[in-house]
Amino acid sequence: MRIRPRRLAVTAVALLAASTALPAAAADGRDHQEHPSHGGLSAVIRYTEYGIPHIVAKDYPDLGFGTGWAQAADQVCTLADGFVTTRGERSRYFGPDAAPDGSLSSATKNLSSDLYFRGVREAGTVEKLLAEPAPKGPGRQVKDLMSGWAAGYNAWLRQHRITDPACAGAAWVRPVTTLDVAARGFALAVLGGQGRGADGITAAQPPAPAPAAASEPPVDAQATARAARELFDTADMGSNAVAFSGATTANGRGLLLGNPHYPWQGGRRFWQSQQTIPGELNVAGGSLLGSATISIGHNSRVAWSHTVATGITLNLHQLTLDAADPTTYLVDGRPERMTKRSVTVEVKDGAPVTRTQWWTRYGPVITSLGPQLPLPWTATTAYALNDPNAANLRASDTALGFSKARSTADIVDTLRRTQGLPWVNTIAADAGGHSLFTQSQVLPRITDELAQRCSTALGKITYPSSGVAVLDGSRGECALGSDSDAVQPGIFGPAKMPVLKDAPYAENSNDSAWLANAERPLTGYERVFGTIGTQRSMRTRGAIEDVAALADEGGLTVRDLQKQQFANRVPAGDLIADDAARACAALPGGTATGSDGKAVEVSAACGVLKSWDHSMNTGSRGALLFDRFWRKLTATVPGAQLWKVPFSAADPVRTPRTLNTDAPGFTTALADAVAELRTAGIALDARLGAHQFVVRDGRNIPVPGGTESLGVWNKVESVWNPAAGGYTEVTTGSSYIQAVGWDGSRCPVARTLLTYSQSANPNSPHYSDQTRLFSGEKWVTSRFCEKDILSSPGLRVERVGERR
Repeated sequence: MRIRPRRLAVTAVALLAASTALPAAAADGRDHQEHPSHGGLSAVIRYTEYGIPHIVAKDYPDLGFGTGWAQAADQVCTLADGFVTTRGERSRYFGPDAAPDGSLSSATKNLSSDLYFRGVREAGTVEKLLAEPAPKGPGRQVKDLMSGWAAGYNAWLRQHRITDPACAGAAWVRPVTTLDVAARGFALAVLGGQGRGADGITAAQPPAPAPAAASEPPVDAQATARAARELFDTADMGSNAVAFSGATTANGRGLLLGNPHYPWQGGRRFWQSQQTIPGELNVAGGSLLGSATISIGHNSRVAWSHTVATGITLNLHQLTLDAADPTTYLVDGRPERMTKRSVTVEVKDGAPVTRTQWWTRYGPVITSLGPQLPLPWTATTAYALNDPNAANLRASDTALGFSKARSTADIVDTLRRTQGLPWVNTIAADAGGHSLFTQSQVLPRITDELAQRCSTALGKITYPSSGVAVLDGSRGECALGSDSDAVQPGIFGPAKMPVLKDAPYAENSNDSAWLANAERPLTGYERVFGTIGTQRSMRTRGAIEDVAALADEGGLTVRDLQKQQFANRVPAGDLIADDAARACAALPGGTATGSDGKAVEVSAACGVLKSWDHSMNTGSRGALLFDRFWRKLTATVPGAQLWKVPFSAADPVRTPRTLNTDAPGFTTALADAVAELRTAGIALDARLGAHQFVVRDGRNIPVPGGTESLGVWNKVESVWNPAAGGYTEVTTGSSYIQAVGWDGSRCPVARTLLTYSQSANPNSPHYSDQTRLFSGEKWVTSRFCEKDILSSPGLRVERVGERR
């Protein structure tokens, strides 16, 4: 598993030892290098184009140090804000009623965020996980990376003045500990479980005594099931990834295109780097901020990416309460008292707030999973949340194992050993020509048999419809149990995971594992992993059409992956635009009635829709009109009425299809879209990029791509602000993109792009440089090998270390 290219080791060791191994421009004082003092942690950071750091260190503590230092240099304010969150101090600095950015939990206010994370801190949850021996807890190398990361972040703070106006001079920017780094990893792990329920956990309080004659209102099971489906819809994040086997490529080696869709602002951004320990580790890719490992990336032999999976990472236990005490519940007729945890949070300009949380053998009592999914605590019933990822601090071990892997077989072995991924699938390819898809998640061990036997009345509706199990907590026989190959109790072992090996293509766009390859569908997994034989999203359908056609064509290279990323094809447009244009042209008098009852002249829109190229390129004319029309149409016309040909599991990629232009909302949506653009002063045939953009350094940067429901591979979700010109900010979408292959040399063939650029600091030269590349559909050529790094025309070298 170790990497031993002699040339890399010799060059990198020389870099660590002395500046004489560097080009003259890098070795003199003109690059303002930082020189470490004798002793302490240190690393060498070589910066190439677009501010991408290549970090070289002699061991894992030093590598963590260099990584923490370099992340702080680019993202200190975003990182510091996240540490305020996981310490439970947002109310202290920003007030209790302000909203967090949503990157580390779903809490809607700072107070509920603080009550949750302060409770985690006071319970010693993360410390206990750190103390667990591997494989249940993190391994020694990961702990060394975490402690080194904290030291590097702190050293950067000591040695630099912050220039980012978001936190310059702020009292909340403080040194961190290894515990802070681990707590951030914990927050990411529980995003789909306890983090999703933070508001409901911190608001849960025993019911007040009710009059004897009062009856408890029943839970609306159908509405709850519908809310559960919406709660676990991944449309706000998501991702695409495809691995091609050697059977489809020009040289018999694998190819991987990764296109994760993540927030463009806040603490869940990616940050790009290369990490090297000569003779031990050499990997490049994107890391989630605050992580000491590469989250998505490649080395000289293997590349991998992740997509948000459909597995439901939590379940509920419905508690039967003691009639005399709503804080006591019954298990097999025996009473068990809830554990009371009092948590106090400091509040800006106010008195501290103390609240009580209630915990059971199953997890915390929770009174909602979002405003649309109430779970009322009554005199007879309460609900407890089980989140197995609250015992999982192994994601970094999984990432480090991937970083050292030499093949897709090693990826599978790493997943088997570490079982650390909470809410993502893995797609991988290697230089040997292998492809891989696997949904290896940490999921509660909810088998269909257990759900059938132990679901409550509510669970019998929520589990089939959404995968959210609600089990009878009053029966000991309804415990989750264990798999012999699982590293912790109550989760599935690796043998139960959906896996697809060596298919011509393996693709995922956030639907379930079923159609990772349409010719080799995966079946037989439990409902909690996702559905089988159900309608796929427009993005999945378009992706399968695209990658299946590429695989059939064969002879693929990295260039084909680059074309796929920026094809910007609109599958919804291919399905309905021509029909919509014809129906538009047939409207009497060329008018349609809007939702406000007013007649709108729409005849000009007919020709625009007909001539549109069915893409979301920045230069596409008619794309904006179709986008606004499609959003309005799908928001008002139910799916059952939208299509003439319904979904068929026998033809899942091509159905449903054929637009029903007789649907009552069709002409209304068209009229509203036309009226909206005209009111905003936007021409119906305006170029997309003139009205879909972000503002950086006071300039508009056009943004290609499109929204989820259009089905565009290059997904972007923007804020519609017609008064400001159109889509003026991207909230989420394509982020760290990589197209990777191999040509038989020691150097992988890799092209990358970090859409929102390395730094969130508007004063940084790397605040928007890659965003402009994204706008122009251009790529960064990866400088992975030493010869490429050292030949970079913009090479800048820093030797960083602790000062005493």
